[in-house]
Amino acid sequence: MGSLFRSEKVTLCQLFLQSEAAYNCVSELGEIGLVQFRDLNPDVNAFQRKFVNEVRRCDEMERKLRFLEKEIKKDEIPMLDTGDNPEAPQPREMIDLEATFEKLENEMKEVNANAEALKRNFLELTELKHILRKTQVFFEEEERNVVADAQLALHADEAPVLASQPLQLGFVAGVILRERIPAFERMLWRACRGNVFLRRAEIEIPLEDPVTGDQVNKSVFIIFFQGEQLKQRVKKICEGFRATLYPCPETQAERREMAIGVMTRIEDLNTVLSQTQDHRHRVLVAAAKNIKVWFNKVRKIKAIYHTLNMFNLDVTQKCLISECWCPVDDLDRIQAALRRGTERSGSSVPSILNRMTTKQEPPTYNKTNKLTGAFQGLIDAYGVATYREVNPAPFAIITFPFLFAIMFGDTGHGIIMFLFGLWMVVKEKSLGASKSDNEIWNTFFGGRYLIMMMGLFSIYTGLIYNDIFSKSMNIFGSSWNADIAYPGDMGNNVEKLMLAKTYRLNPNSTNWSKEPYPFGMDPAWQFATNKLMYVNSFKMKMSVTIGVMQMMFGVILSLFNHVHFGNYLNIYAEFIPQIIFLAFIFLYLVVIIIAKWIYFDPITMNTNCAPALLIGFINMFMFNYPNKDASPTPPCSSLTWYDGQQVIQTLLVVCALICAPWMLLVKPIILRQRSRQVKTAISVNSGDIRNQISENVEVVHHDETVLIVDEEVEKFEFGDIFIHQVIHTIEYCLGCISNTASYLRLWALSLAHAELSEVLWNMVFRIGLGIDGWLGAIMVPVVFAPWACLTIAILLLMEGLSAFLHTLRLHWVEFDNKFYSGSGYLFTPFSFDDIMDVPSGLGDD
Repeated sequence: MGSLFRSEKVTLCQLFLQSEAAYNCVSELGEIGLVQFRDLNPDVNAFQRKFVNEVRRCDEMERKLRFLEKEIKKDEIPMLDTGDNPEAPQPREMIDLEATFEKLENEMKEVNANAEALKRNFLELTELKHILRKTQVFFEEEERNVVADAQLALHADEAPVLASQPLQLGFVAGVILRERIPAFERMLWRACRGNVFLRRAEIEIPLEDPVTGDQVNKSVFIIFFQGEQLKQRVKKICEGFRATLYPCPETQAERREMAIGVMTRIEDLNTVLSQTQDHRHRVLVAAAKNIKVWFNKVRKIKAIYHTLNMFNLDVTQKCLISECWCPVDDLDRIQAALRRGTERSGSSVPSILNRMTTKQEPPTYNKTNKLTGAFQGLIDAYGVATYREVNPAPFAIITFPFLFAIMFGDTGHGIIMFLFGLWMVVKEKSLGASKSDNEIWNTFFGGRYLIMMMGLFSIYTGLIYNDIFSKSMNIFGSSWNADIAYPGDMGNNVEKLMLAKTYRLNPNSTNWSKEPYPFGMDPAWQFATNKLMYVNSFKMKMSVTIGVMQMMFGVILSLFNHVHFGNYLNIYAEFIPQIIFLAFIFLYLVVIIIAKWIYFDPITMNTNCAPALLIGFINMFMFNYPNKDASPTPPCSSLTWYDGQQVIQTLLVVCALICAPWMLLVKPIILRQRSRQVKTAISVNSGDIRNQISENVEVVHHDETVLIVDEEVEKFEFGDIFIHQVIHTIEYCLGCISNTASYLRLWALSLAHAELSEVLWNMVFRIGLGIDGWLGAIMVPVVFAPWACLTIAILLLMEGLSAFLHTLRLHWVEFDNKFYSGSGYLFTPFSFDDIMDVPSGLGDD
């Protein structure tokens, strides 16, 4: 809790590494992930740094690995991921890795080129095969048409004419994409003016494109024409539509002979393609076994050289100097890592780590685990804590799921959410190893412990509300008796209260057993007509009570920040008036709520005279206290109900009003007075210095001091400080009112969730339960499916997301702004674990 309450102590260190040991030392530091390096060459171009060539070599190796990974995924070969984390290779091993990747890339490119050429030949032969088949049908149809025309001519005594005028037609045959056929036909008709004859037929089986590997649909066509001019025109149109033309013999015997040769060549190509594919598969399977390890090794090498580029060289060019932020408690581990790196490199000169003194604010480093990491992420999304500032994350571990559960209180829905989170927690190793690219799933998986705790707390609040899928559970019976309200043998149990159909529960009547319900709400409220009035009153007062308590806790936490940073002026000028203002108005309201619950017992007191909170609060600020002897007689709920109430409430309001100018004026006035005292001291010191100058005394140190103090004095502007304090005062005073009202969202969303759940039950699932007999047995599972789907989609996902966002707002705005500035920057150490989390194939970091 100590490290969570405040961030870890971080110090600036200077690191001296021998050139031959620097690579191994940085590698060891990357393994432990506890050092954040500073760039000592911010003005140096990335292409002018010392190790830019090594980084380029790593980029080239990554490019080759991405090429191999793309080919492996294309063949749907599983890549082995054992989860091993290999050490960073030595610099001399880069040559072996480069040679291996170069060999694999060249081999794959050669195989791909050969496969593409073979597939192109195979496609051409396949298209030619279909042309020979389809055109044979065309020619047979034409021959039958010619014979029929000749017979008709003989009967018409036109044979001499036909014999004397023979007609010779030329033709071209080819293949074209099916979607281009309509435009192709129109162009032929317009360009050739209808003097060509086109026949086409679709190829039933899709063909594979040798370049992209996609399946394409094509059609065979044959065009008949007369004359050389039309032939050239037809060929140009075919070229424009990227149709492929193939030679087609004129005689049937030649076409049959060519078809036999084409089939033989296709069989030979199939054999060669199969052998090529097998060889390609073997190469990729061998690469798939090691590609994950290769990616990790190359990324580590690249990260090391990228880090070394942030170092400086000393004048001897034999030592690398760097500056880094290190957690104070982990300095021993860092020293041990440096020793291991020096031993691995074989260097005889040890690495040196020196702590430095600096006025620069260190980064914020909070140690987290799987459970606390999700909550810390929510806080960091609002703003990273200032160094050593109180961290809201440990308190959010409890308050966040609890406030969520108040709005999401349903035992049934909580069980589903809890089981989902528990499943992700139990299966986190296998689910984490899958490394999905789905952002929504990664968000759920990253917050698995948060989801599990929100579900667990929702089960608890659901039991308090006695609400499970909008129904109540009769565990302890009921404290209400329907015998008096409804005469007859009704019994004192919930089942017979249900038979009463409609009734109104009144604690003043004798149908209450005067015994409190053991846990949560009495199930009898489920059927009462005044259920909504009772639940609303309870949840509204509960929301205000919880909200004021959380805001009070936030203001108290600000005291720890003031004490830790030595801002004692803020304690007297801000903390004390803030706590008084909040306690004397809003904490007093909470006290009245609790006292009203306890004091005005329906057994011993007249509940009609219980104080009206809203009217009483208005009268408190108006200093208006009705007299019971006045005419007309005011309602007893607006009268004072305890001795000294008028004096106490007047005192509370006056003290709260005094706190506003207290917050507004005290701090600027004191800061102005201190500034004047400093200026007076400077003028005195300046006179002493001038006297020393006249005596020829060395005063360089004093001059520097005076200049620094002068700069600090000039920075103080009373107007800026006063305006800032005005804004801060108005924001706090109005914020207390608006923030208290904002906590009413706990009541509003809880009511909305319960009503939506009840509507979904009554309008969907109740249909199946209301049918008797065998038809009811069939309808129950039929209506269960839509009810379950709507429950998950609306009540769990949509309502759950809404409750989550409202809970986030209550923590960020209503709670955190009472003490949390969030103006720091995150500690981002050099760690190989962060590099390994990047999915392979997404490019450079």
